[in-house]
Amino acid sequence: MDRHAEWIAGLPKAELHVHHVGSAAPAVVAGLAARHPEAGVPADEAELADYFRFTDFDHFIAVYLSVMDLIRDAEDVRALTYGVAEQLHGQQVRYAELTVSPYSHIHRGIPAEAVVEAVEDARRSAERELGLVLRWCFDIPGESGIPAADVTLDTALRLAPDGLVSFGLGGPEVGVPRPQFRDHFAAARAAGLHSVPHAGETTGPQTVWDALTALGAERIGHGIAAAQDPALLAHLAERRIPLEVCPTSNVATRAVPSLAAHPLPALVAAGCVVTVNSDDPPMFATDLNREYAVAAALLDLDRAGIAELARTAVRSSFAPPDVAARVLDEIDRYLAAG
Repeated sequence: MDRHAEWIAGLPKAELHVHHVGSAAPAVVAGLAARHPEAGVPADEAELADYFRFTDFDHFIAVYLSVMDLIRDAEDVRALTYGVAEQLHGQQVRYAELTVSPYSHIHRGIPAEAVVEAVEDARRSAERELGLVLRWCFDIPGESGIPAADVTLDTALRLAPDGLVSFGLGGPEVGVPRPQFRDHFAAARAAGLHSVPHAGETTGPQTVWDALTALGAERIGHGIAAAQDPALLAHLAERRIPLEVCPTSNVATRAVPSLAAHPLPALVAAGCVVTVNSDDPPMFATDLNREYAVAAALLDLDRAGIAELARTAVRSSFAPPDVAARVLDEIDRYLAAG
C-alpha cells in the first residue's frame, strides 16, 4: 500500500465526501474537550485514538455526536472549519466539498446566521490564504428526522451562502427511510442545489434505489451496497452516477469486515464511476492520501490509474468550470513530470 505513498502525497486532488466536524484534527478536539470537560471527550490526543475506536456504526454516531457537543459558538465553528481547510491544503487538495450539518449547531444554540457566516468566513480565508476552493453540502442528520430537515432546508434556502452547492442526508440509515425527505430534496433541487444523500453504507441496495428515485440523487454518499445488486450496478454505470467511496471508514464502522473484503473492485469492474474520499479522517486514523493508497492497492493501479482517480473526483464534483479545468491541468502536469 505504501508503494505510491510519496507520489500520492504530491498529487493534486479533489475531496467530495468529508464531514465538517468529523474532520476536526485531534489537537483541535483535545483543545475543545479541555474547554468543555463535561462533554466526556478525552482532552489528551493519545487517549482520543482509543476513543475513536468504534465497535459498530451506532457507536461511531454516538462518538461523533459527543464531538459535535464540543462546538459551542460561532468562533468554534470558524476555527474548526479553517483547521479542516489547512489539513486539506497540506494533502494537496485543491477543491473540496465539505459536508456541514447546520441543524446540529443550531440545535445546540448557535444561530443559523452565525453558523453560516462562520463557515463562509473560513471559506473565503482558505481560498485567499491557501488557494483551496471550498464548497458546502448542507446535510440533514437523518436521526433527527423531519424537524432537522426543516431547519436544514430553511438555512440553505433562506440564507443561501455563496459556497453552498448541494443538499445531503447523513447519519444512520437503519430506521431512517430516504423517501420521508422527498419534499425537502425536491425544494432544494428546485432552488438549484445538487442532491447528494448518503445511501447503501450500512443497509442494502434498496436504500440506494430510494435515494435515486425519491431524492433525485446525482451522486451517492458511499453506495457500496450497490455491489449486491447487478441491476443497480448497471443503472449506476449507465447513468454515470458517481459513488463517493470511503474504504477505511467502511472498515472502521464495521460496514465491511476488512479492506480485503471491500467491494471497491467490484464497483469498478461493473463500470461504476467511483471517487475516493476520507469521510471523517481523524476519527478513522486516515487521510485522503492514505485512501488513495488503499484504493491503488485494492485496484492494482499504477501512477496513471491513480491520476485517473483524481481526475474522476474533479469531473464528479460541482466545482466551477474554471476551477475544475485548472485542477485537471495540474493533475496532467504532475503525472507527466513523473
